[in-house]
Amino acid sequence: MKKILTFVIISILALLPVFSEPEIKGYAEFDIPAGSFIPVINLQEFSTAYNDETDILHFVSTNDIYLYEHKIIPGGTKFSGSIEKKNEPIIGTHASMKIFINSMELPDGFKIPIKGYLYTANNNLFGGGLTEPESYIKVPHYQRGITRKFMGVIQFRPGPTRKMGEHITIASGADLLIVLVAPIHMTHLPVEY
Repeated sequence: MKKILTFVIISILALLPVFSEPEIKGYAEFDIPAGSFIPVINLQEFSTAYNDETDILHFVSTNDIYLYEHKIIPGGTKFSGSIEKKNEPIIGTHASMKIFINSMELPDGFKIPIKGYLYTANNNLFGGGLTEPESYIKVPHYQRGITRKFMGVIQFRPGPTRKMGEHITIASGADLLIVLVAPIHMTHLPVEY
């Protein structure tokens, strides 16, 4: 009886590794957290003067992105997006636009949907600044001198009207940053080259 019990236990232990899944190093699923920055360059020039919301804009990552010791986004990954919001120039304000990034294509052709914006410190809005004043008003400013005589200086202050705004253009090859607004659930690791 003891020999049969030993034989059954040894056979069960011998078959145990067959039923478990093999552990493949580096192929686990992971998330790229929201708020991560991805450096990219612009592949074509775009502007508020001649682009609208239907035009597809293309970007490419400039270097490899790592999360701890894993390379998660290889250099050469393509990103696509479009203009989400565009404001035309008006008197007193330059044109502005907000670029939404919606897809990422790895170098091996695998596409992943993402949610991100091209980053600027002005709430991800390119442009939108005030224009120069159309005229300046001369205002005399008097100071009492050492010899008790008044000395005058003319100062210029902005007038009541401003110039017409201008369109904003982002040149091709410009260094930009993508900021993620939602995490990316990566189930596909890029092929190592």
